[in-house]
Amino acid sequence: MKLYFYFSLFFIFPYFCQGQIDTTYIKPFENKLSLRTYLSTKFILMEKEVDGKVKNFTPNTPMSLGFGVSINNTIINLSYGYGLNFMKDDDKGRTKALDFQIHNYGRKFIIDLFIQKYHGFYTSDDSDKNIKLYPDLNIQQYGAFGQYVFNNKKFSYKAAFNQNERQLKSAGSFLLGGGVYFTKIGSDSSFVHKSKNSLRNFQFGVSGGYAYTWAINQRWFTSGSATMGVNLGTERINDFGKRKIEVYPTFFPRISVGYNKENWSLGLSYINNLIFSSFTDNNTGNIGLASGNLQIGYIWRLNSNPFSGKKSSTETIPPEH
Repeated sequence: MKLYFYFSLFFIFPYFCQGQIDTTYIKPFENKLSLRTYLSTKFILMEKEVDGKVKNFTPNTPMSLGFGVSINNTIINLSYGYGLNFMKDDDKGRTKALDFQIHNYGRKFIIDLFIQKYHGFYTSDDSDKNIKLYPDLNIQQYGAFGQYVFNNKKFSYKAAFNQNERQLKSAGSFLLGGGVYFTKIGSDSSFVHKSKNSLRNFQFGVSGGYAYTWAINQRWFTSGSATMGVNLGTERINDFGKRKIEVYPTFFPRISVGYNKENWSLGLSYINNLIFSSFTDNNTGNIGLASGNLQIGYIWRLNSNPFSGKKSSTETIPPEH
């Protein structure tokens, strides 16, 4: 049985990143307090060639049920998650996992943090049969990724993924940023890379992309973004300037779909950050790591702030024609 407790405080950074918005495109909800419940699956997957075939190494982790509260548009955000272990498939082995992720969608800057430790994986065929267990395989990844949103007056990542405001008109924005990652992969015998049972990798680089939210109508929206980049890396930080520097491609897509009403919202979001810990031209030594989160969430907005005792005004969306 696993319990997850996430407590994230964003007091200083959001104030420096706030800017003016075009209210014909973006409109925050007036409610200062909202309650959230969600089902989510966090993951880290490894893709590697084994015996001439590319295999996906997957952890056997269940979805988690979470509850949270947001105050003043997620300046303070508290959430609590409980792993639904009855959803596990025992035939796929046992995975021990610690997965802490923060995805902070600011007005001008997007920040993603990853602290992931997984022990125990499995592989299967396309029909989810012929399962093979790798109980000794462990993967650790520590990463940080950031982006600047150029068209932040008209395009809102908050509306797409936090749903604490609305994207009234369709809009998009170019993105520019980069990330830094440290990865450790090892096993007793099942993982082999360059005649060793372990791999260490440190890399950093830049990326660019584009995001767009389609405001289908006054209630429904869908949003997508994708960034591609190039990282430079080696085994250790101290190796830069001493050993050959490797070049790795990166890819980071995000997708969301949601429905908003005055006092509640429903949303589905998916993010997947793909990096390579090893990359070659002939693909035989490639090791790809995909980490992210799939989440279905429900938000209930309250008309009063319990800390002030005052009711906050709520704006009524005009009826659809």
